[in-house]
Amino acid sequence: MGTGRRATAILGAGGRDFHVFNMVFREDPTSEVVAFAATRIPGLAGRRYPPALAGPLYPEGVPIVALDELEALAQVRPIDRVVFAYSDVAHVEVMHAASRALALGADFLLYGPRATMLKARHPVVAVAAIRTGCGKSQTTRHLARALARPDRPVAVIRHPMAYGDLEAQRVQRFATVGDLDRAGCTLEEREEFEAHLEAGLTVFAGVDYAAVSARKTSRRSWSPKA
Repeated sequence: MGTGRRATAILGAGGRDFHVFNMVFREDPTSEVVAFAATRIPGLAGRRYPPALAGPLYPEGVPIVALDELEALAQVRPIDRVVFAYSDVAHVEVMHAASRALALGADFLLYGPRATMLKARHPVVAVAAIRTGCGKSQTTRHLARALARPDRPVAVIRHPMAYGDLEAQRVQRFATVGDLDRAGCTLEEREEFEAHLEAGLTVFAGVDYAAVSARKTSRRSWSPKA
C-alpha cells in the first residue's frame, strides 16, 4: 500500500549520499527514501542505513542496494525520483545515470549547496578536487599545519569511509593512534588520519556531519554522546 510520500532512490558511494539524506530527506514527511543505490564501496550493498541515523520516519532504517539493482528495485516499488549524490565521475556518466532514471519514469535530481551545506561555528577551509588522486590529502595536510598555531587550534574533518558499523561511525574523534585502534580503522583510513595525528592535529569524521559539527572539540570535554 502506498504511503502518499514520493518514493526516492539516492545514488551514492557512502559519503555525500548519506549527507544528502540527512540534510534533505530525513525529516521530510512528503518523501520516502526507499533505498540507497551504492557503488564503489565493497560490502556496502546488502546493508542498511541504521534506524538510529535514519530517524523516526524510518524505524527499520533504509536498505542499501547495489547500483546495478536500480531497475529491479523500481519493478518492486515504482520510484518517483532518483537523486545523484557522488563524485569523481565524468559528465557523460552523470547523464547516463539521468537516462536510467528517466527510463524508469522518474525525475533526476542533483542537490546543490543551499540545500545541503551546514552553518559552521568556526572558519572552514574546504579542500575539493575533480577526481580521486588530485592531491586533496596532501593539500589538506599542508594547509592544516600552516594554519595551526597555539592560539588557533585547527581540526580536520572528513567523511568516514563506510566500511564499518555506520551507527558507530555517526561521530568519530581521533586525537591519538590509540583512538584509531579502538575504532577499528581500516588501513585506508589510517593512511588518511595518522599524518594529522603525528602533527598534533585532531581529526573528526562522521556519517552525520551536523552531529559532528555540534560536538565540542576540547579533548577534555568532548563526548561522542554529548
